[in-house]
Amino acid sequence: MISRIKSVEDARSLAVAIVETIPEPFVVLDDKLGVIMASRSFYRSFKVDPAETLNRPIYELGNGQWDIPALRLLLGKVVGERTPMENFEVEHDFPNVGQKIMLLSARSVLFDGKTNSTVLLGFVDVTARRLAEREKEELHAQTEELLRQKNVLLQELQHRVANSLQIIASILMLKARAVNSEETRDHLEDARQRVMSVAAVQQHLNSSAAVDKVEVGPYLSKLCQSLAESMIGGREPIAVKVLADHAEVDSGGAVNIGLIVTELLINAIKHAFPTPRADAQVLVTYKADAADWQLTVSDNGIGKSDPAMSPGLGTTIVKALVEQLNAELETSAGPRGTTIVIARMSAPRKHRPS
Repeated sequence: MISRIKSVEDARSLAVAIVETIPEPFVVLDDKLGVIMASRSFYRSFKVDPAETLNRPIYELGNGQWDIPALRLLLGKVVGERTPMENFEVEHDFPNVGQKIMLLSARSVLFDGKTNSTVLLGFVDVTARRLAEREKEELHAQTEELLRQKNVLLQELQHRVANSLQIIASILMLKARAVNSEETRDHLEDARQRVMSVAAVQQHLNSSAAVDKVEVGPYLSKLCQSLAESMIGGREPIAVKVLADHAEVDSGGAVNIGLIVTELLINAIKHAFPTPRADAQVLVTYKADAADWQLTVSDNGIGKSDPAMSPGLGTTIVKALVEQLNAELETSAGPRGTTIVIARMSAPRKHRPS
């Protein structure tokens, strides 16, 4: 192609054709920064007329709309220091086209024995891209702020719920002490104990780092430990042990599992050991295999005499929670204690996970 250019006029015609064909705004300046030629895209993008553009200093175009400090800095380096510049970002409000964010690239080309120069100046309009990025950053900041506010409100709600549960439990305890009927006192004490159970579950769920997922092992260990400490007190110790696979459940499932374990553990501590025993133990195990899981609460107490799953409020609560989990419940009792198994299986199996 170069070999076909036979004259200066041919070269000029080719240069003009190239400039006019470039899809992005592009101008060619002389060494005084006057406009020699410009691409059609330049005229179209900035809504300027060729007759008012050619042979005029770029800073005077459009009533001085190109007299931009950042552009002066760029062209000063290109002309004065012969330093090419690429992707120099400029933001400016143009009278005819509004706010524009552009990447400018410029290079000085020497000719005529390196005494004269021509400056090539190209523009890439990144307004839409930058505005989208800013909008994304603003949305991200707003989302972070909303999450922060949500966490603050959630913590406040949790605090108020915990206080309310404590108040209810205290009122029930005072009422239980005030009544003469032993049966009424027992009912009030049972109600207080269940309020405290809900409070214990809520407390340990609140301490979980994740909102939507709860790690079963630490959750059950802390829950059982606090329940045992609050119920056993100075009595002959009953060992409460938790063995759990590394698994996570959603927060809704964790609430149900926590309430079930709390109910069964309270019953075991209250009823399985009517007389003190040095080897008294309640074992809580949780085994998981993908979507399947098995929760077992067993004790080495009096077994057949254990009323843990006899008809009553506790049994009703446990069965309702098991049903919500789409699980099944089995109870077995004998001379060596009581075992309660709650399992959810995605498909029928002959044997539970062991």
